[in-house]
Amino acid sequence: MKVIGITILRTGASLPDPVPLSMACDLSSYGFFQRQGVKEMLTFFSKTFTKRTDPGQRQSITHESYVVHCYVRSDGLAGSVTTDQEYPARVAFVLLTQLLDEFAAAAGDAWKTMESCVESTPFPQLEEYLAKYQDPASADKVTKIQNDLDETTNILHKTIDSVLERGVKLDNLVEKSDDLSRQSKMFYKQAKKTNSCCVIS
Repeated sequence: MKVIGITILRTGASLPDPVPLSMACDLSSYGFFQRQGVKEMLTFFSKTFTKRTDPGQRQSITHESYVVHCYVRSDGLAGSVTTDQEYPARVAFVLLTQLLDEFAAAAGDAWKTMESCVESTPFPQLEEYLAKYQDPASADKVTKIQNDLDETTNILHKTIDSVLERGVKLDNLVEKSDDLSRQSKMFYKQAKKTNSCCVIS
């Protein structure tokens, strides 16, 4: 599970295309000469899919091995998170909601007039979000709880299996114990018979 890129954009009816305001990417898994092309593709995906997302809506679009999660707030501030297919969509939208709220609080209404200059709009928290959300379980409490529950369920299944396995062994022991009791009873009867014919004085 991996977050590849996060983009904050400005949308609106008066704009022909969404305007990227700030962007952060983790391109460490790509070769040096591929990185610029991947970054341009992420910007293209963000702009294209955000343009096709209605205000107040969230959507996830799958393209090859990537999923682009888009969220456009009703005021026109938008965000996109590009991840691999294994990354949970719920966590991506939690990231977007928190990030856009924080960006709007930090920028005030100034974001409504910002121009497209991804490199020059500093928002250091974007890099922090990119690093923090690489592991969805540690970044999102609900996912962490779900993972803990899954782990507990697995342990519980193993425990039940081992109890059943022990149960089979216990049954064998009980069966053997019954055999011993019968043998003991037979020995006792045989000993009693033997002793009854001869009286020792």
